[in-house]
Amino acid sequence: PAKKKDIRDYNDADMARLLEQWEKDDDIEEGDLPEHKRPPAPIDFSKIDPGKPESILKLTKKGKTLMMFVTVSGNPTEKETEEITSLWQGSLFNANYDVQRFIVGSNRAIFMLRDGGYAWEIKDFLINQERCADVTLEGQVYPGKGAGESEKVKNKTKPEKAKKKKDADKKSNSVKEDNRATKQREDL
Repeated sequence: PAKKKDIRDYNDADMARLLEQWEKDDDIEEGDLPEHKRPPAPIDFSKIDPGKPESILKLTKKGKTLMMFVTVSGNPTEKETEEITSLWQGSLFNANYDVQRFIVGSNRAIFMLRDGGYAWEIKDFLINQERCADVTLEGQVYPGKGAGESEKVKNKTKPEKAKKKKDADKKSNSVKEDNRATKQREDL
């Protein structure tokens, strides 16, 4: 049994023991835990649209910190980039999006979001800005309104090639079917 000491007689070791007792009995709220120690939010699979892979990413990034890169079009100085991205950040703040901004080059900035679930809405806002060249989110590059024509064409060439390939496959299949039909007529 420890003797009762007057609080004025406590030394550093006594204070440390007292602090340990308080912390042992104190429950830390879930919101106060660091992000990596919080349990992941449950995912509602009924809200997932299998046709849109972005819907899956939205739900898995909800409540987690996420960063997106934004490129300003033209050849702006670092000060111009600072001013332009500051306007964008202000607009997002007015729309109740918590976004922090870091300038990483003369024409690039990082937008850091506390809740990654809103990233695609913010991306849609940014790519509609006149001076936005592109937005990079989760490894995917989305061209903005300010992107040069050559940059927009680069991003569109891949889907067109895939489309041409599908059309060519359809034509070759129809030719094969025609050949089968003619073969049956010859047999008659």
